[in-house]
Amino acid sequence: MNDIAPVRSGIDFKAEAHRDPWSVPLDEIDVSNPYLYSEDTWHGFFARLRRDDPVHFCDSPLYGPYWSVTRYRDIMTVDTSHQTYSSDAAFGGITLKDVALEYRKESFIAMDPPRHDEQRKIVAPIVAPPNLAKMSGTIRERAIRILEGLPRGEVFDWVDRVSIELTTQMLSTLFDFPFEERRTLTRWSNVSTVNTRAGTEIDSEEKRDKVLQEMLAYFNEVWKIRQKQPPKFDLISMLAHGEATRDLPSRPQEFMGNLLLLIVGGNDTTRNSISGGLCF
Repeated sequence: MNDIAPVRSGIDFKAEAHRDPWSVPLDEIDVSNPYLYSEDTWHGFFARLRRDDPVHFCDSPLYGPYWSVTRYRDIMTVDTSHQTYSSDAAFGGITLKDVALEYRKESFIAMDPPRHDEQRKIVAPIVAPPNLAKMSGTIRERAIRILEGLPRGEVFDWVDRVSIELTTQMLSTLFDFPFEERRTLTRWSNVSTVNTRAGTEIDSEEKRDKVLQEMLAYFNEVWKIRQKQPPKFDLISMLAHGEATRDLPSRPQEFMGNLLLLIVGGNDTTRNSISGGLCF
């Protein structure tokens, strides 16, 4: 959690997560505080908001102003009323933090129907149950190899040796990406999601974009090759031959956005699930 320390000195975010949710002033409740989840204290804060302020405005020191909606019916209204509550990147997209328009990456998750549906269905088959069943043997084989190769009787980094490694191996397969270069996918995912105020080398949107332009250039070349080949069952080939996505390179920000969506979606969530699900 060191990544949030430089954001605003004087605030103890961990202490904030341990305040009594039933006595803290409503305008001081910020459910974007990551310590609510790492400390598992979020339940009471959400219960308080559902009872007293189900459509809650917060000016977060971490992400800026946002609204949180905590009742089921209200959430469903927001989720299904696309003309009123847009997911379009031009209107801010789906993230808490707003970035300058020039750095927003449109992707099918940051689109409204019908474009969302048309693009999503192009790649959906790769993670459908039948294909996952076909890949189950490979997944098990790689998981066993990784686990059997772990050191015994010494401390090691589970996230790096297991969570990231297994996830990146499978992600390289889904992209038909050079296996020996698979950690490049991990790097692009990390750069895409890092907080620019976290004290890392990526401390501005300009620096983030510079790295991601390298990714875009790489996949532009891959795209040219896959587009000339017969359709294959990898993500780039599927996009290159899909009716709704075959011209993505002509829209660079949208092409980059969809690449990042697939890389981050295939990397970040899975490796965090493997780490978070570890029991001692």
